Amino acid sequence: MNMKDNDSQTGEVDRTLVEFLEVAITMIVFLKGFYPSAAFERRRYMNVVVQRARHPELRDYIHSAASGLLPFIQKGLVERVAVIFFSNDNVPVERFIFKLTINLSSAASVEENQLEFALRSFLVKLSVANPLVKPLPPNCRWEVTAYLRSLPDVGSSKEGELWIPTDTKQWMKPPVITPVKSLNSEPLCLQLYLEHPSLSETQPCQAL
Repeated sequence: MNMKDNDSQTGEVDRTLVEFLEVAITMIVFLKGFYPSAAFERRRYMNVVVQRARHPELRDYIHSAASGLLPFIQKGLVERVAVIFFSNDNVPVERFIFKLTINLSSAASVEENQLEFALRSFLVKLSVANPLVKPLPPNCRWEVTAYLRSLPDVGSSKEGELWIPTDTKQWMKPPVITPVKSLNSEPLCLQLYLEHPSLSETQPCQAL
């Protein structure tokens, strides 16, 4: 395999991961019941029944958020991707965290079907994760946030202009972490877990 083939195979790993994140984010939003179930339709992806947003604006937002990560994933800059749900005063009440590391040097040797088999198990877990989540407070909102290992140079990179700094409020105490699924292999290490505020954390807005 020549260098061009290696680059192509590495790119397939990156694109498969981005595509997976788009599907997973959609499943999380569906799982939380943020929108009526009629706003989604059942599809099959990686031989798993998943949800796809019907509304063009919702579907485009999720697609743009996921695809916008691609150049940063390719550069090894993305540490975590979070789907965060907020109370009406902008305080996080629940975070779904994807923590990822890609070994770019070994990505060229992985078979696409092996990667899909590994990622499929995350989608299966999400489909039955309802007992792990908390009820949403009234008048809440959600967003996708990326945590980068280093900041891109906005002045010389179009990709750096796709994302804006977040002003998300932080919890004062360490969160309660609930593991959902993990993968530790080459070329991808991926963890999915939930974060909730600690019991002693002050909650300005509680679900009724």
